[in-house]
Amino acid sequence: MDITSLQNARVKEWTQLLEKKHRDRSEKFVVEGVHLVQEAFQSEADIECVAYDMDKGIPAELKHLRLNDAQWIGVSEAIIAKCTDTVTPQPVFAIVRKRSVDLAQLLSIQNSLVMVLDGVQDPGNVGTIIRSADAAGAHGVILGHGCVDLYNPKTIRSTMGSFFHLPVVEGDLLDILPQAKQSGARLVSTSLQADYTCYEYPFSGSTWLLVGNEAKGVSERVQQLVDDTLIIPMRGQAESLNVGMASSVLIFEAMRQRHYAK
Repeated sequence: MDITSLQNARVKEWTQLLEKKHRDRSEKFVVEGVHLVQEAFQSEADIECVAYDMDKGIPAELKHLRLNDAQWIGVSEAIIAKCTDTVTPQPVFAIVRKRSVDLAQLLSIQNSLVMVLDGVQDPGNVGTIIRSADAAGAHGVILGHGCVDLYNPKTIRSTMGSFFHLPVVEGDLLDILPQAKQSGARLVSTSLQADYTCYEYPFSGSTWLLVGNEAKGVSERVQQLVDDTLIIPMRGQAESLNVGMASSVLIFEAMRQRHYAK
């Protein structure tokens, strides 16, 4: 099946998915590029269709996936440009149905390691944190209200596929975090008036690491739920680390203690 008209109903539907309100209503989102489409297939995501540049054909890396149930549609270069978010679009994108993530399952994990984001608004930071959480073997990521939309194309791209590897839950932290505490998790955030450095804090047991908005930090109501506060010591002259970098330092120190401490 090929589509060449920008006025085609499917094309109009795909284009609308660049806006959050349409992603929310349809429960679908766009995944751009060969690598992320591969990751979607390998993670058994619910893929509705794959659109590829009809002049270039299906990318070689994806040809073996044609046996999958997803519909494969050849489209014009103009359609790809209209339906994707990048300045120089790759020759393929997929429409993926959102998956439901079971918070109860995350709460039931013994000795869980979870990243919690409160109002982090930069897609690159959110993507970096999800990627670092995946790399460090965390059990999940929680996005509270005020965070950038998880399904924003920039967020998806910046996860480099890690979005498909671990549970990412969106919800109200004032509802989720008390449940986490009830299940035995300790809530830990960064603070300049910290109780511990991140290198002396014991990351054993269920630990949920909380980071806040780029400018304002963790909101006051959420901070009131925190059990312990940490600081990342710095020997140089940099004033601070951005939230993506700070989260990576914390999550990898937790991994080191759990898996590589002598």
